[in-house]
Amino acid sequence: GQTDLLTLIQREKESGIFLSVFGVGTDNIKDDTMEMLADKGNGHYAYLDTLQEARRVLVTESESTLETVAKDTKFQVEFNPGQVAAWKLIGYENRQMAAQDFNDDRKDGGELGAGNTVTVLYEVVPVGVAPDDEDATRPRVDPLKYRPTPERPAPRAMRGTASPEWLTIKVRYQQPEGDQSRLIELAVKPGDTPRPTYLPFASAVAEFGLLLRDERTDQLRWDALTRRLSSMAVSAQQAADRDQVLELVTLARAVRR
Repeated sequence: GQTDLLTLIQREKESGIFLSVFGVGTDNIKDDTMEMLADKGNGHYAYLDTLQEARRVLVTESESTLETVAKDTKFQVEFNPGQVAAWKLIGYENRQMAAQDFNDDRKDGGELGAGNTVTVLYEVVPVGVAPDDEDATRPRVDPLKYRPTPERPAPRAMRGTASPEWLTIKVRYQQPEGDQSRLIELAVKPGDTPRPTYLPFASAVAEFGLLLRDERTDQLRWDALTRRLSSMAVSAQQAADRDQVLELVTLARAVRR
C-alpha cells in the first residue's frame, strides 16, 4: 500500500538514495501524488507530456534533475521597512513555512540539483509610493532587522540614518549526505545584481497564473499579456517555451470569452 511505499522511500533516503518521479503521457495525471513521493524521497518530479518536455528534463537539465547538490534548502527574505512599505509573495502557497521553521533542521526543505536556479517573484511597494489598492492579502513588514526596538536599539553607526538595503536573503541547506544545515546570508541594495535575462518571461508566466485564478479579469488584461509575450525578445533556448506559453494563453483567453 501507499504507507509501505512511503516507509520504503523514507528509509532509503536516510541511506543516501533519493527518489525522483516522472509521469509520462497525457492520461491519469496524479500531480499531487508525484509531488508527495518526490518530497518524501528528497528528489524532483516532472510530467513528460511532450517530447520537448522530455528532452528538457532528461537531456538538457539532466544533471540538475538527477544530481542533488543541496538538500533541505530553505529561503527566508526580510524586507527593510525603511525602503519597502509593503510586499506580497506571488505563488508558492504550498511551499511557505512558519518563520521559526527556517532554523529548525527537523523541518524538511527542498532539494537543489547541479546548476539549478530558483526564481521567486514578489510584488513590492517602495516607501513613499501609494499602492494602487488596499489589498488585504499584502502583508505589512514587521519590525525586524532594520528597525530598532526598545529591546534592541539601533547600532550607533545607523542612528539617524536609513539603511540603503532593500532586503536580506538567508539560505539554509544541508550537504546531500549531511544532517546539519549551513547558512548563507546576503543583503541586497539597489544596483547590486544585474537583471536576469529570463525575468521578463518569468514574470509573464506568473501573470498568466494570476489571470487564471481571477474569474473577474477582463479581456484587456488577456490582450495585454498576449501582446507582451508576442513581442518579447527571448533567447533561442527560451523561444520554444515562450511559444508554448503563448499558445496556452491564447487558448485560455478564448475560453474566458
